[in-house]
Amino acid sequence: MTSAADRVPAPVLVLAGIVSVQFGGALAQTLVPVIGAGGSVVMRLLFATVLLLAFVRPRWRGHSRRAWRTVIAFGVALGLMNFTFYSSLAHLPIGVAVTIEFIGPLTLAAVLSRRWVDAVAVGAAGLGVVLISEALSTPLAELDWVGIGLALAAGGLWAAYIVLSGRTGAEFPRLEGLALAMVVATAVTLPLGVGSVPLWTTETLLKGLGIAVLSSVLPYSLELLALRRLSAKVFGILLSLEPAAAALAGLIVLGQVLDPTQLLGMGLVVAASALVLGLGARKDPAESTGA
Repeated sequence: MTSAADRVPAPVLVLAGIVSVQFGGALAQTLVPVIGAGGSVVMRLLFATVLLLAFVRPRWRGHSRRAWRTVIAFGVALGLMNFTFYSSLAHLPIGVAVTIEFIGPLTLAAVLSRRWVDAVAVGAAGLGVVLISEALSTPLAELDWVGIGLALAAGGLWAAYIVLSGRTGAEFPRLEGLALAMVVATAVTLPLGVGSVPLWTTETLLKGLGIAVLSSVLPYSLELLALRRLSAKVFGILLSLEPAAAALAGLIVLGQVLDPTQLLGMGLVVAASALVLGLGARKDPAESTGA
């Protein structure tokens, strides 16, 4: 029997996760300056882990060694991905950080591609991300190389997250693997943010809870469910819609007007996603079997 989530097209699940992340990111922008990147990540993951354990109630026994190795690697990648990206925001403008981070999933999509049109789509999406983020308008001398290194690390961990999320979904039923991975992610990042605990107030805790739901529980759950039916290549291109979603949210919520260059970038990203989705529905037999 299929669940309600199984009847929803996988791309729709990914897009819903993207929207959720954007609202969570807006809330996080008000929290990081107060308790730091480490504290924000720990609070977010801690709340998300408690919620997932309460609702999923994963089994701790009966899993193979391969399953445990997969979920531990997934948790480490998940935790460090969040920490390195939040840390990069202390050094770089968010548009530049997001652009650099996107090198990870876009490179993954290019590596997994087997058709020249996919390579064209990846190139178009990469150019679109650069245009949307306005990275080209930021002088090179103003960039912080520590921040660039952190954003690159976040991108590499993001690519690992995509691959390991799919493997975790195959090893564990429903959301059990995600719940266990969140325990690992919280343990990995706890030493990085435990020093911020004295700054945790009622206001910051409420914000942390909101960020946990919007930025972790909902998007990670939706992505894990989607990756059971969606290739990592297509998923990597779909993620390119995140900058476009952020730009649109800025227009609607904050009244930020997009310039022609940003609109061009958004069009490139959307076109690339549509191109890959159209091709993804007609996989070759060898591709679908992983041969």
